[in-house]
Amino acid sequence: MTTGVLLLHGSSGTPDIERAQLLKAEGYDVLAPRWTVRSEVPLESFPLDELAERNDRLVVMGSSWGAEAALLLGALDDRVDAVVAFAPSAYVWGRFVEDGLQRSAWTWQGEPLPFVPFDLDWKADDDPPSYTGWYRKSLQVYDAYAELARIPVERIREVLLVAGGDDKVWPAVEFAEQIVASRGDRATRVVTLPEAGHRVVLPGEQPKTAGQRMARGGSGDADRELGARAWDDVRRVLAG
Repeated sequence: MTTGVLLLHGSSGTPDIERAQLLKAEGYDVLAPRWTVRSEVPLESFPLDELAERNDRLVVMGSSWGAEAALLLGALDDRVDAVVAFAPSAYVWGRFVEDGLQRSAWTWQGEPLPFVPFDLDWKADDDPPSYTGWYRKSLQVYDAYAELARIPVERIREVLLVAGGDDKVWPAVEFAEQIVASRGDRATRVVTLPEAGHRVVLPGEQPKTAGQRMARGGSGDADRELGARAWDDVRRVLAG
């Protein structure tokens, strides 16, 4: 049996090349496409078809916004056997277009997915800005949208969640807890570390530096420790 891995980067816009190399060294068929972070990205545009043509088993792995996409693909595409989500989201979020308008981040089969809009009145009070409060406030203001925008994670066969308790981008641990609650008794593993931030560093990787200026939390040591703790679980999921 062969396993293909679709590896999705986050808002940095930079593919996780080192992570792809780590997974390839473990013997897996890995595709790490560069995709444009914008509104209404078709989930079908990710090269899952290509992996499915040459593999018996499919795993989708993503970080941050890539984790949002990975969980959606696991929930919507029956071919996906497992999802590994670093700094996951429990919801579909909006993306800004012109004049402050917001649209869904993703489409499926030509239709925009329901999303939680961002509260336009929220302002960051730190520098560099942390956005964790923005996500919490948006869920409060648009609570009526939340259930429709919730990712139906209960449909996914197997899920591994890796989240830092000091994430300053969005409340990844809270999202992970919501995902666990939604999945009930389905196979779900969560690896967390209170001191780690948004960007997990697996053994053999260098910390990622691309992306817009913002607070991401954690520290080099804590982010590496979380990655080291998660690595055996990542390998187990990949091995099936």
